[in-house]
Amino acid sequence: MWDYSDKVKDYFFNPKNAGALADANAVGEVGAIACGDALKLMLKVEPDSETILDARFQTFGCGSAIASSSALTELVIGKTLTQALEMTNQDIADFLGGLPPEKMHCSVMGYEALQAAIADFRGEEWHDDHEEGALLCKCFGVDEGMVERAVRMNKLTTIEQVTAYTKAGGGCLTCFDGLEACLAKVNAAMVAEGALAAQEAYRLGGTTQAVVKQKAREARGFVKAPAEPKPVAAASPMISLDAIAPVPAAAPAAPGGGMTMLRKIRLVEETIAEMRPYLRQDGGDCELVDVDGSTVSVKLSGACVGCQMASVTVSGIQDRLAAKLGQPFRVVPV
Repeated sequence: MWDYSDKVKDYFFNPKNAGALADANAVGEVGAIACGDALKLMLKVEPDSETILDARFQTFGCGSAIASSSALTELVIGKTLTQALEMTNQDIADFLGGLPPEKMHCSVMGYEALQAAIADFRGEEWHDDHEEGALLCKCFGVDEGMVERAVRMNKLTTIEQVTAYTKAGGGCLTCFDGLEACLAKVNAAMVAEGALAAQEAYRLGGTTQAVVKQKAREARGFVKAPAEPKPVAAASPMISLDAIAPVPAAAPAAPGGGMTMLRKIRLVEETIAEMRPYLRQDGGDCELVDVDGSTVSVKLSGACVGCQMASVTVSGIQDRLAAKLGQPFRVVPV
């Protein structure tokens, strides 16, 4: 599971400079609550010297988003706008003693909010490169410009890193082909510019959508990676879940060949109980609401609500249920 530094925990539980800034003369707003994260950064800038005298923030998001926003305000107070513009999202992460790779998008959000606030003070129009036809990830509204900027600034070379820094691909992953093409294109350009070693660059076909999904499940603790990889036939590039996690025997059948509803509910509850510790470690939770035939309704709460990995959470529950009960189930968050 994700390992947070003591400083991240401190800035989450005891955030600095949270709340509104009444006399702010520079405001930057990025993200959207519908996508799970949103940040409003407010600055009080001395007009003549362009020195940031005060900073406040209001954030909707996970603990890392709150900690990153709080750290950002601490970093910029006392700096001139020119100095602040030299900051990167990595500076925010470093200030916090590091962030889990899956949470680096929180520092990127802070970086963009700062850019937007400074543009607001200077009367400039700030935009995040959303252009017609350039949208890559519809789940989180991530465009090609944002992906390219994140790849260049942080020297990203894998799809998983792109998702960690931008959230793109953290939902349904139908954007996989677009993300892969963009990453390969930008990496090739960076190699030509001397900004990236050729052996580090991502190339088309470097991974598959199935592998990316599998790694996301493993990162959430829903599927255990094998101690030693099992051989896979060359003609079959996909690895089944059976090869990664042994499937328990199906529950005893009721007289007549079926499974009693009571037994089914108990097994569903057991499955969710097995996964709850992993969710709780990251501030989330899941509880059973109803079982109707092969449809299981669950309620996600805490950090799981609006999380970019919520779809992976649901998929993980479905996989576990299918393995434990020996039949397919549809899990629906309510």
